[in-house]
Amino acid sequence: MRSVLIMLGMAMTALGATAASAQTKDATFFTVTYIEAAQSAAKDATEVLKAYRDAGRKDAGNVRFELTQGIHRRGWFTVLGAWSDQKAFEAHAAAAHTKQMNDKLAPLLVAPNDTRQHNGLSVAAPTPGRSGICAVTHVDVIPPQRDNGVAAVKQLSEDSRKHDGNILFVTWQQTNRPNHFTVVECWKSRKAYDAHVSAPQTKDFRNKLVSMTGALYDERLYRVVQ
Repeated sequence: MRSVLIMLGMAMTALGATAASAQTKDATFFTVTYIEAAQSAAKDATEVLKAYRDAGRKDAGNVRFELTQGIHRRGWFTVLGAWSDQKAFEAHAAAAHTKQMNDKLAPLLVAPNDTRQHNGLSVAAPTPGRSGICAVTHVDVIPPQRDNGVAAVKQLSEDSRKHDGNILFVTWQQTNRPNHFTVVECWKSRKAYDAHVSAPQTKDFRNKLVSMTGALYDERLYRVVQ
């Protein structure tokens, strides 16, 4: 997520300085790390994570590396990564700057970090523009509904990229639980995001999901940390 757009479009331009991007033709492996720091420690956690992000962008095989901070919970963060392959991420995970981040962050946390590893399911280059708001959503369907879940989230991604104000909309499939998905999206404004949530295609997706979901729809709103 280096220059940024959103974490996923990863090879583009919008997140880092703009949105939150993460996938590009150069990336085949994607990660999201959920971090929950105490609200009183949000400022200190931000500084630790910014240093970690900057160091991670220099790792071999990194395509994009972005940091987002919760809108409603300032102590909540996600680190979104796009990598040339799984080995590149594993080398990053073993790097000295990753250990340093974990050591410095430990006293600030209220829960352990949670890293999810993925293959790309529906990825596309981001649209140029600066992100006003991003959402990271964990979608869980029951195993017998995996194929239907794949079809549903892919259709949602394709439809949502056409909505006004969209900068990035990508979906990843978890490597160890293929019935679990991460949806990363960025929008030019809160108004554009709210219109997307109310759009017929989005409501159709949520209606389909009801019969196959394995857990509550976990959507969290963030802003990209510059």
